[in-house]
Amino acid sequence: MLRTAALDGQLSDFLASTGVVLFYLLVWALVFAGTALFLGVFIPFITGDSLLFGSGLVAASSSNLNIVVLAVGIGIAAFLGDQVGFLLGRRYGRGYLDRRGGRRTQLAIVKTESFYLKYGWWAVVVARFMPWARVFVPVVAGVGRMNYYKFLSSNVVGALAWGVGITLTGYYAAAIPGVKSAAYVIAAFFITASIVFGLRTWLADRAQTRLEAQTSTGPHNTLGG
Repeated sequence: MLRTAALDGQLSDFLASTGVVLFYLLVWALVFAGTALFLGVFIPFITGDSLLFGSGLVAASSSNLNIVVLAVGIGIAAFLGDQVGFLLGRRYGRGYLDRRGGRRTQLAIVKTESFYLKYGWWAVVVARFMPWARVFVPVVAGVGRMNYYKFLSSNVVGALAWGVGITLTGYYAAAIPGVKSAAYVIAAFFITASIVFGLRTWLADRAQTRLEAQTSTGPHNTLGG
Protein backbone atom coordinates (compact mmCIF):
# COMPACT_ATOMS: atom_id res chain seq x y z
CA MET A 1 0.00 0.00 0.00
CA LEU A 2 3.00 2.33 0.23
CA ARG A 3 3.12 2.57 -3.55
CA THR A 4 -0.60 3.41 -3.61
CA ALA A 5 -0.07 6.13 -1.01
CA ALA A 6 2.78 7.59 -3.05
CA LEU A 7 0.64 7.61 -6.19
CA ASP A 8 -2.20 9.18 -4.21
CA GLY A 9 0.15 12.01 -3.22
CA GLN A 10 1.31 12.51 -6.81
CA LEU A 11 -2.28 12.62 -8.06
CA SER A 12 -3.20 15.15 -5.39
CA ASP A 13 -0.25 17.34 -6.41
CA PHE A 14 -1.25 17.06 -10.06
CA LEU A 15 -4.83 18.06 -9.25
CA ALA A 16 -3.65 21.07 -7.27
CA SER A 17 -1.36 22.28 -10.04
CA THR A 18 -3.46 21.63 -13.15
CA GLY A 19 -7.12 21.62 -12.19
CA VAL A 20 -10.08 19.26 -12.38
CA VAL A 21 -10.45 18.86 -16.14
CA LEU A 22 -6.83 17.91 -16.75
CA PHE A 23 -6.95 15.52 -13.80
CA TYR A 24 -9.92 13.70 -15.32
CA LEU A 25 -8.23 13.59 -18.72
CA LEU A 26 -4.93 12.29 -17.32
CA VAL A 27 -6.55 9.42 -15.41
CA TRP A 28 -8.82 8.47 -18.29
CA ALA A 29 -5.95 8.65 -20.80
CA LEU A 30 -3.73 6.40 -18.68
CA VAL A 31 -6.49 3.81 -18.28
CA PHE A 32 -7.19 3.88 -22.02
CA ALA A 33 -3.52 3.72 -23.02
CA GLY A 34 -2.86 0.86 -20.60
CA THR A 35 -4.55 -1.57 -22.99
CA ALA A 36 -5.09 0.28 -26.27
CA LEU A 37 -1.43 1.37 -26.59
CA PHE A 38 0.17 -1.50 -24.58
CA LEU A 39 1.35 1.02 -21.98
CA GLY A 40 0.38 -1.46 -19.28
CA VAL A 41 3.17 -3.77 -20.41
CA PHE A 42 5.82 -1.24 -19.44
CA ILE A 43 4.25 0.60 -16.50
CA PRO A 44 1.41 -1.59 -15.14
CA PHE A 45 1.48 0.18 -11.76
CA ILE A 46 0.72 3.59 -13.30
CA THR A 47 -2.13 2.32 -15.48
CA GLY A 48 -3.65 -0.34 -13.22
CA ASP A 49 -5.35 -0.96 -9.88
CA SER A 50 -3.33 1.57 -7.89
CA LEU A 51 -4.20 4.40 -10.30
CA LEU A 52 -7.90 3.67 -9.90
CA PHE A 53 -7.77 3.31 -6.13
CA GLY A 54 -5.57 6.40 -5.74
CA SER A 55 -7.83 8.54 -7.94
CA GLY A 56 -10.79 7.45 -5.82
CA LEU A 57 -8.95 8.55 -2.68
CA VAL A 58 -8.20 11.94 -4.23
CA ALA A 59 -11.84 12.38 -5.27
CA ALA A 60 -12.95 11.77 -1.69
CA SER A 61 -10.60 14.43 -0.36
CA SER A 62 -11.42 17.07 -2.99
CA SER A 63 -14.70 18.95 -3.24
CA ASN A 64 -13.91 19.81 -6.86
CA LEU A 65 -13.88 16.24 -8.18
CA ASN A 66 -17.12 14.42 -8.89
CA ILE A 67 -16.74 10.71 -8.13
CA VAL A 68 -19.54 9.79 -10.54
CA VAL A 69 -17.87 11.61 -13.43
CA LEU A 70 -14.49 10.15 -12.51
CA ALA A 71 -15.66 6.54 -12.10
CA VAL A 72 -17.93 6.51 -15.16
CA GLY A 73 -15.15 8.07 -17.24
CA ILE A 74 -12.69 5.42 -16.06
CA GLY A 75 -15.19 2.69 -16.95
CA ILE A 76 -15.63 4.14 -20.43
CA ALA A 77 -11.87 4.55 -20.91
CA ALA A 78 -11.29 0.94 -19.86
CA PHE A 79 -14.03 -0.23 -22.22
CA LEU A 80 -12.68 1.75 -25.17
CA GLY A 81 -9.10 0.61 -24.53
CA ASP A 82 -10.12 -3.03 -24.78
CA GLN A 83 -12.23 -2.33 -27.86
CA VAL A 84 -9.20 -0.88 -29.61
CA GLY A 85 -7.08 -3.89 -28.60
CA PHE A 86 -9.72 -6.30 -29.89
CA LEU A 87 -10.04 -4.51 -33.23
CA LEU A 88 -6.25 -4.37 -33.66
CA GLY A 89 -6.03 -8.12 -33.07
CA ARG A 90 -8.85 -8.85 -35.49
CA ARG A 91 -7.47 -6.49 -38.14
CA TYR A 92 -3.77 -7.41 -38.04
CA GLY A 93 -3.84 -10.97 -36.70
CA ARG A 94 -1.13 -12.99 -34.97
CA GLY A 95 1.64 -11.05 -36.70
CA TYR A 96 0.67 -7.99 -34.70
CA LEU A 97 1.31 -9.84 -31.45
CA ASP A 98 4.57 -11.27 -32.76
CA ARG A 99 5.94 -7.75 -33.12
CA ARG A 100 5.24 -6.87 -29.47
CA GLY A 101 8.41 -6.49 -27.39
CA GLY A 102 11.07 -9.06 -26.56
CA ARG A 103 11.15 -12.59 -25.23
CA ARG A 104 9.45 -11.85 -21.91
CA THR A 105 6.56 -10.18 -23.72
CA GLN A 106 6.26 -13.11 -26.10
CA LEU A 107 6.12 -15.54 -23.18
CA ALA A 108 3.38 -13.42 -21.62
CA ILE A 109 1.45 -13.55 -24.88
CA VAL A 110 1.68 -17.35 -25.00
CA LYS A 111 0.40 -17.57 -21.41
CA THR A 112 -2.39 -15.14 -22.24
CA GLU A 113 -3.44 -17.21 -25.24
CA SER A 114 -3.63 -20.30 -23.05
CA PHE A 115 -5.63 -18.37 -20.45
CA TYR A 116 -8.05 -17.12 -23.09
CA LEU A 117 -8.55 -20.57 -24.64
CA LYS A 118 -9.27 -22.02 -21.20
CA TYR A 119 -11.76 -19.43 -19.94
CA GLY A 120 -13.21 -17.81 -23.08
CA TRP A 121 -15.82 -15.15 -22.23
CA TRP A 122 -14.75 -15.01 -18.58
CA ALA A 123 -11.12 -14.46 -19.55
CA VAL A 124 -11.93 -10.91 -20.70
CA VAL A 125 -13.58 -10.13 -17.35
CA VAL A 126 -11.04 -11.81 -15.07
CA ALA A 127 -8.07 -10.43 -17.05
CA ARG A 128 -8.97 -6.94 -15.87
CA PHE A 129 -7.47 -7.81 -12.48
CA MET A 130 -4.26 -9.30 -13.91
CA PRO A 131 -1.70 -6.76 -15.18
CA TRP A 132 -0.29 -8.69 -18.16
CA ALA A 133 -3.51 -10.46 -19.12
CA ARG A 134 -5.34 -7.12 -19.01
CA VAL A 135 -3.14 -5.85 -21.83
CA PHE A 136 -3.11 -8.89 -24.10
CA VAL A 137 -6.44 -10.69 -23.68
CA PRO A 138 -8.41 -8.19 -25.84
CA VAL A 139 -5.90 -8.54 -28.68
CA VAL A 140 -5.78 -12.32 -28.32
CA ALA A 141 -9.59 -12.39 -28.43
CA GLY A 142 -9.46 -10.40 -31.65
CA VAL A 143 -6.83 -12.66 -33.16
CA GLY A 144 -8.93 -15.69 -32.14
CA ARG A 145 -11.96 -14.18 -33.93
CA MET A 146 -14.09 -14.17 -30.77
CA ASN A 147 -17.70 -13.30 -31.56
CA TYR A 148 -17.85 -9.51 -31.41
CA TYR A 149 -21.03 -9.35 -29.35
CA LYS A 150 -19.69 -11.83 -26.82
CA PHE A 151 -16.55 -9.74 -26.48
CA LEU A 152 -18.66 -6.59 -26.21
CA SER A 153 -20.68 -7.99 -23.30
CA SER A 154 -17.64 -9.34 -21.45
CA ASN A 155 -15.83 -6.05 -21.99
CA VAL A 156 -18.72 -4.09 -20.47
CA VAL A 157 -18.82 -6.36 -17.41
CA GLY A 158 -15.05 -6.21 -16.96
CA ALA A 159 -14.86 -2.43 -17.38
CA LEU A 160 -17.60 -1.91 -14.78
CA ALA A 161 -16.25 -4.45 -12.28
CA TRP A 162 -12.66 -3.23 -12.52
CA GLY A 163 -12.76 0.41 -13.61
CA VAL A 164 -15.79 1.61 -11.69
CA GLY A 165 -15.50 -0.90 -8.84
CA ILE A 166 -11.94 -0.20 -7.73
CA THR A 167 -12.35 3.57 -8.17
CA LEU A 168 -15.39 3.54 -5.89
CA THR A 169 -13.52 1.33 -3.43
CA GLY A 170 -10.82 4.00 -3.15
CA TYR A 171 -13.42 6.73 -2.77
CA TYR A 172 -15.35 5.02 0.00
CA ALA A 173 -12.12 4.05 1.74
CA ALA A 174 -11.62 7.74 2.48
CA ALA A 175 -15.20 9.01 2.47
CA ILE A 176 -16.76 6.56 4.93
CA PRO A 177 -14.62 5.84 8.02
CA GLY A 178 -16.69 2.76 8.85
CA VAL A 179 -15.63 0.96 5.67
CA LYS A 180 -12.15 2.42 5.43
CA SER A 181 -10.34 -0.64 6.79
CA ALA A 182 -12.39 -3.04 4.68
CA ALA A 183 -11.83 -0.97 1.53
CA TYR A 184 -8.08 -0.95 2.07
CA VAL A 185 -8.15 -4.71 2.55
CA ILE A 186 -10.05 -5.14 -0.72
CA ALA A 187 -7.66 -2.88 -2.59
CA ALA A 188 -4.67 -4.62 -1.05
CA PHE A 189 -6.13 -7.95 -2.17
CA PHE A 190 -6.42 -6.81 -5.79
CA ILE A 191 -2.94 -5.29 -5.86
CA THR A 192 -1.36 -8.27 -4.09
CA ALA A 193 -3.16 -10.67 -6.41
CA SER A 194 -1.74 -8.77 -9.39
CA ILE A 195 1.78 -9.03 -8.00
CA VAL A 196 1.39 -12.73 -7.14
CA PHE A 197 0.01 -13.49 -10.58
CA GLY A 198 2.93 -11.71 -12.22
CA LEU A 199 5.42 -13.61 -10.04
CA ARG A 200 3.77 -16.94 -10.75
CA THR A 201 3.81 -16.20 -14.47
CA TRP A 202 7.50 -15.35 -14.32
CA LEU A 203 8.34 -18.53 -12.38
CA ALA A 204 6.23 -20.64 -14.74
CA ASP A 205 7.97 -19.06 -17.72
CA ARG A 206 11.38 -19.93 -16.26
CA ALA A 207 10.30 -23.51 -15.57
CA GLN A 208 8.90 -23.86 -19.08
CA THR A 209 12.08 -22.45 -20.58
CA ARG A 210 14.23 -24.96 -18.66
CA LEU A 211 11.94 -27.80 -19.72
CA GLU A 212 12.11 -26.76 -23.37
CA ALA A 213 15.90 -26.51 -23.15
CA GLN A 214 16.15 -30.01 -21.69
CA THR A 215 13.77 -31.40 -24.29
CA SER A 216 15.64 -29.83 -27.16
CA THR A 217 19.07 -31.01 -25.99
CA GLY A 218 17.96 -34.53 -25.08
CA PRO A 219 17.39 -35.93 -28.58
CA HIS A 220 20.47 -34.12 -29.87
CA ASN A 221 22.67 -35.77 -27.24
CA THR A 222 21.17 -39.17 -28.04
CA LEU A 223 21.86 -38.80 -31.74
CA GLY A 224 25.32 -37.51 -31.03
CA GLY A 225 26.09 -40.66 -29.02
